[in-house]
Amino acid sequence: MMAKKIIQVEEKVPFKMLIPLSIQHLFAMFGATVLVPFLFGINPAIVLLMNGIGTLLFIFITKGKAPAYLGSSFAFLAPANVVIAQFGYPYALGGFIAVGFVGCVLSFVIKKFGVKWIDIVLPPAAMGPVVALIGLELSSSAASTAGLLDEVVNMNNVIVFLVTLLVAVIGSVCFKKFFSVIPILIAVVVGYLTAVCVGIVDFSPVMEAPLFAMPDFTMPKFNLDAILMILPVVLVIISEHVGHQVVTSQIVGRDLIKDPGLDKTLFGDNFSTMISGFLGSVPTTTYGENIGVMALTGVYSVQVIAGAAIMSIICSFIGPLAALIQTIPNPVIGGISFLLYGMIGVSGLRILVDEHVDYANSVNMMLTSVVFVVGLSGVTIQLGNIALTGMVLAALVAMIMSLAFYLFAKFKWLNEASEEPKDML
Repeated sequence: MMAKKIIQVEEKVPFKMLIPLSIQHLFAMFGATVLVPFLFGINPAIVLLMNGIGTLLFIFITKGKAPAYLGSSFAFLAPANVVIAQFGYPYALGGFIAVGFVGCVLSFVIKKFGVKWIDIVLPPAAMGPVVALIGLELSSSAASTAGLLDEVVNMNNVIVFLVTLLVAVIGSVCFKKFFSVIPILIAVVVGYLTAVCVGIVDFSPVMEAPLFAMPDFTMPKFNLDAILMILPVVLVIISEHVGHQVVTSQIVGRDLIKDPGLDKTLFGDNFSTMISGFLGSVPTTTYGENIGVMALTGVYSVQVIAGAAIMSIICSFIGPLAALIQTIPNPVIGGISFLLYGMIGVSGLRILVDEHVDYANSVNMMLTSVVFVVGLSGVTIQLGNIALTGMVLAALVAMIMSLAFYLFAKFKWLNEASEEPKDML
């Protein structure tokens, strides 16, 4: 079987290819990114606008060297909902801005002190399972989105889910030429048509949507208590960001931690969150769905991601277009996510293989074992209004264990080096 053609980060693609490839990225992120504003009770149009602008800012800040689409962050849901209930949405925006500001400050700290600490606190034996958990812990979310975990499972949902998933899988393996790089787009279209046939698509939002609409802008307000409720999310987004950059590096075959640098990618991510907060949108983050698309298709071009960002901006102003995309049923999104999250999980396991992690070494065995169990066990540590669980808690445990093993080895080596041979009596 011929290897899939790779379209590298800096490569340009013809316009006739650019549009469908960009639409593919837009569809991959759309379901998850509009869910967050729905949960916050705001119009998703402002989120589509700021996700697009944030992605373009990220590309500019990283000089087009880091392929990433910025979508709505789920990390803020719990504390933001508490703040919204007590103070109102504008005060949550103030918290988003504060978190983004702290993230930007941390990016300057990383620029000053470098990234060598990552190899110490997250060696391959720990980084591999942490990255794998990004995909694995989302697997239940994909199944839930598809309706497979409902108390009473609707067979129409199952049919649409299976058709979407099978087309994506078969297309990724069997499609040739241009079709081989748009299996996700084809799967979405086929899944959507299947959903229409079984009668689970509601076109009324498209008919009711105004042709042109301005997104709702909201000015932030600041309250120290509200900010302190949201601020601990910084721990979550830093862990998530490092994991995403490592898995993207693994996929594209370049060390993005070094070039353009973790400081630039972290700054771009958090600067986007700040700008979004000032204009009334939700925080942004690099998106696992789009990382999965890159892993599946071999299309890493920043131009393609920029095209998706521009389309997102256009959708925020054209009501029927945004509404049409919102009619994509959950089983279609679930079918695509099911595969994409799995691809991220495999990328984490690939780190263990590529780095030749030696499991005859008990330290490596302990690191990987504990990280996987912590991440998949459902154990949760409550930090104020922030629940540390899954990949984030696993990453923190991995860092603590790795640092402890490193200091133990260093201390032991120093003690051995300081011992002088005694004279024989």
